[in-house]
Amino acid sequence: MKTKHCGLEMEFSWASGQESNRLLLSLLFLAAWRAGSGQVHYSVPEEAKHGTFVGRIAQDLGLELAELVPRLFRVASKGQGDLLEVNLQNGILFVNSRIDREELCGRNLECSIHLEVIVDRPLQVFHVEVEVKDINDNPPVFPGTQKNLFMAESGPIDTRFPLEGASDADIRANAMLTYTLSPNEYFSLEKPSDDERVKRLGLLLRKSLDREEAPEIFLVLTATDGGKPELTGTVQLLIKVLDANDNAPAFDRTLYEVKVQENVSNGTLVMKLNASDLDEGSNADIIYSFSTDILPNVESKFHIDPITGEIMVKGYIDFEESKSYEILVEGIDKGQPPLSGHCTVMVEVEDTNDNVPVMEFKSLSLPIREDAPLGTVIALISVHDLDSGANGQVTCTLSPHVPFKLVSTFKNYYSLVLDSALDRESVSDYAVVVTAQDGGSPSLSATASVSVEVADVNDNAPAFAQAEYTVFVKENNPPGCHIFTVSARDADAQENALVSYSLVERRVGERALSSYVSVHAESGKVYALQPLDHEELELLQFQVSARDAGVPPLGSNVTLQVFVLDENDNAPALLPLPGAGGAGGAVSELVWRSVGAGHVVAKVRAVDADSGYNAWLSYELQPAAGGARSPFRVALYTGEISTTRSLDEADSPRQRLLVLVRDHGEPALTATATVLLSLVESGQAPKASSRVLAGAAGAETALVDVNVYLIIAICAVSSLLVLTLLLYVALRCWAPPSEGACGPAGKPTLVCSSAVGSWSYSQQRRQRVCSGEGPPKTDLMAFSPSVPDSRDREDLQPATGDSLSKFS
Repeated sequence: MKTKHCGLEMEFSWASGQESNRLLLSLLFLAAWRAGSGQVHYSVPEEAKHGTFVGRIAQDLGLELAELVPRLFRVASKGQGDLLEVNLQNGILFVNSRIDREELCGRNLECSIHLEVIVDRPLQVFHVEVEVKDINDNPPVFPGTQKNLFMAESGPIDTRFPLEGASDADIRANAMLTYTLSPNEYFSLEKPSDDERVKRLGLLLRKSLDREEAPEIFLVLTATDGGKPELTGTVQLLIKVLDANDNAPAFDRTLYEVKVQENVSNGTLVMKLNASDLDEGSNADIIYSFSTDILPNVESKFHIDPITGEIMVKGYIDFEESKSYEILVEGIDKGQPPLSGHCTVMVEVEDTNDNVPVMEFKSLSLPIREDAPLGTVIALISVHDLDSGANGQVTCTLSPHVPFKLVSTFKNYYSLVLDSALDRESVSDYAVVVTAQDGGSPSLSATASVSVEVADVNDNAPAFAQAEYTVFVKENNPPGCHIFTVSARDADAQENALVSYSLVERRVGERALSSYVSVHAESGKVYALQPLDHEELELLQFQVSARDAGVPPLGSNVTLQVFVLDENDNAPALLPLPGAGGAGGAVSELVWRSVGAGHVVAKVRAVDADSGYNAWLSYELQPAAGGARSPFRVALYTGEISTTRSLDEADSPRQRLLVLVRDHGEPALTATATVLLSLVESGQAPKASSRVLAGAAGAETALVDVNVYLIIAICAVSSLLVLTLLLYVALRCWAPPSEGACGPAGKPTLVCSSAVGSWSYSQQRRQRVCSGEGPPKTDLMAFSPSVPDSRDREDLQPATGDSLSKFS
């Protein structure tokens, strides 16, 4: 049979085959749906078969079938097992196992299965209520199959004899019972009263009893419910007619109401009953007892004193277990036969705040990213309190100073959501404490904690301690030597903090930076790939980049200034002078024998490619062979060769001087200059210019014989003076003009001459400032780091009118 209701289509059948059953099921098996207050409602009859359609839950919740599995669609029902399940292929909610409404909800009018539907990505929770419809599956049941009643034959007409009615586990119309009594002439059936708390049956005596005529009467009491089809239950009544005692005990009221707080101690007095009997003697002595029809849970909780009629507590009274108790009491006299009176005591249990709130974390979405947007749901929390009223009203609060808040999403449900921005580098995890407190007095509370871990995102670039580092490296380092280590720190975690290093490539002159240095990607160690030369490169400036492994990666740069320190790896180099002749690189000069002491006859020039002390040169004259004392000396720092005394005839006409040039490095390097001096008489006329004679000074064999000069002097004494004067005039006219104070620049590497020595500067371009006033000893050399043109290489020759030397 198919039934459509609210857009839902269901098909079912009932195995009984009865038409009335099928009709009833068709009415109860309608699935109702409505959306409101965040809930979806369905209904299903109890005892439905496995697989019975309940509703298209995925469609009604607005979910696509394709996203049920990826979003981890799941259904949970608190304490109610797996009565219902969802087919993830078609999104249909169906009956999974037997549903017994009476087992689930007892006699409660409302019976529902509460489902929690949870999906992830994003996290959502839906509340679904499935109402279980009652079917007439329980017949009326009497406490026993037979009840014995004792009635005095002297009982008056309309005497009432109470009966215990039947009970039906169903509800509403299915539990509405009507009673019928088997036909007889003595009794009629008294219907239950309108007071629902005292639904008592009774037999009314319509005809006087006669024990001798009918000592026992058998009746059948039938209870019929209001279901369709109707179900019935019966009990046999055995009425024994007794003689004599004709007054039954009577209570003040048929119904007593009393209130008792839960958790009262054993022995607490509930109330004291009092019944009276108009008889006398033993027929008026009353014994109090609970009716044989009393429920077991009542008998286990209370006790009645048979003599005094005091009802006392003897078990644990729990409001959450039962909110009220109905106690059936009878008073029986000691007459023969005994007569009884009956009353009902309604005990209402008052709630006390004896249950602590209970919290449960339904779902956790951890860890949470530090860039999560505000309002992100972290956890779902359910709270409940078994107490009622204010004692069961629970409020939840969070521990202070946390970036979260609680949002009430449904009754007794809270969402823990992000309330302010997170920063993992400041706080990496939070201990969140949730406190649930009820409204009782005094109130009870419970706490639950959850550790919220903050997941890192790549929001911090690697940072160096300094923006720039200065490194000093000696030149001529071995290839591949470690010169420095850079280190950057990333405040992030894991791969976001994994830093790798690389060079920021650029050109250094005509070569790539990577041909000079390299950096290890992991350690940050910087290596020199080749020997560095101070004379070629004094400063190497470059940048190292540090990047993390995050997505996207972040990076920063640091500048390294590598100063190449000079080492004494260049020996002094002698500078050639224009017009200086000599064999094997020696310098030849003509010197008049008439010069006085202190006359400068020549000057040795040298340069050192190093810098600083390594380029500070000093000059010294090597002692002559045989230890002979030389008439010449060399200035320590200027290289000027001058006479120590006046020359005389005893001095050899050919003087060979060895000048040692030494720098101040460690260890010191040296060079040796050879200077050949030819001593000539003031009247002797050379046949060629000093430059030509200097060029022929290497042929020492032509001038070895001193006697030749003597013969020539004697023979040409008269003409020698003329020739000498002519030669003197010619030499004066041939000498090059003296340069000004700022002559042309010399070679790229120059010497600074001063009274304290000669200095060499290693830059490729230098400028020289000279002071032309005074003798050459006062020359001043100044340098700058600019690069010169190659055409600026010339010697410096300060003018002098007293020297035949071509050096100044």
